[in-house]
Amino acid sequence: MSQELVRNYYAAFGENEWQRLTWPEGVIEFAITTHALQKHLPRSGRILDIGGGPGRYSIWLAQRGYQVVLADLSPNLLEIARARIAEAGVQSQIEEVVTCEACDLARFADQSFDALLCLGPFYHLVEPADRQKAAHELVRVLRPSGIALIAFMPIYSFLRRTLALKGERQHLSQPEFVSRLMTEGVFLNDVPDRFNAGYGVRPQEAARFLEQHGLATLELLADTGFAASNAQDLVELAESDPKAYEAVMQIIIETARDPSLLGAGIHLLYVGQKRG
Repeated sequence: MSQELVRNYYAAFGENEWQRLTWPEGVIEFAITTHALQKHLPRSGRILDIGGGPGRYSIWLAQRGYQVVLADLSPNLLEIARARIAEAGVQSQIEEVVTCEACDLARFADQSFDALLCLGPFYHLVEPADRQKAAHELVRVLRPSGIALIAFMPIYSFLRRTLALKGERQHLSQPEFVSRLMTEGVFLNDVPDRFNAGYGVRPQEAARFLEQHGLATLELLADTGFAASNAQDLVELAESDPKAYEAVMQIIIETARDPSLLGAGIHLLYVGQKRG
C-alpha cells in the first residue's frame, strides 16, 4: 500500500480512528495491549510511538510519566492527536508529534529509545524490502535491552474481513486472490476507498522475521483474545454485571497468549526485546 494510499485511507477515517479503541472490539484490544505495556515496559524512559495515529496510546503512556515521540505518516490523524494531547494536558510529556514513516526513521539517532510501539505500519507494508527496512530501522533506534511492541494482521484476519464485507466477498471465489493471500500473505483489493493492499502473517513467521533483525521474542498475543465475536456481549455484560465483566476481561487478557488463538485475532501483538 503506497504512502499516498495509506494517507488517503486514514484521512477518510478522521475522528473514527480516535474512537476506534472505544468501540466494543477496540476496548478488548486496548485492554490487552495496555496490559502488555504495563508488564514489559521499563518504569520510565523515552518511547517512540510510530504509526500512532491520533495518539491514544501516546497519551496513555504520557499519563504514566513516559517521554513520548508520536510519529505517523497521516497529517490528518496527527492534527487530531495534537488536539487530544492538549485536552489531556500531557504536552510536557510529548516531546514531538511528527510526520514520519516506519521505513525511514533517519530523523532519530541510533539507540535513542528505551521502547517503541509500532501498532499499525507492518500490515500496510506489502513489499518485502519495505518490511526489511522497517524492521532494521526499529531495531536501530532501540537501545540494547529495549522493548518493542509490534502489531501485525494475521492472514485469517484478512479472510474474515473479506467475508464480512458484501462488496468484497466476490474475491473469495477468485483463486488468484486466495492463493496470493495464503501463500505470500499479500492482500490486494480492487474495491475503491477500502483497505486496498495489506500484508498478513502467520504468528511464528512474524516472530522469526523479527528475531532475524535482533529482537528476542518475549510474547505473542492475540489482541482480541477469544472474544472478538463476543465484543457486543461484553458491552452488555459491563452494564448488567460489572463484577462478571471484570472477571471475564481478566480471563481474556490472561489467555491472549494461547497459541491456539494467535492467528485468529484481529491483530497479532508481538512483544520483543533488543538483544545485546
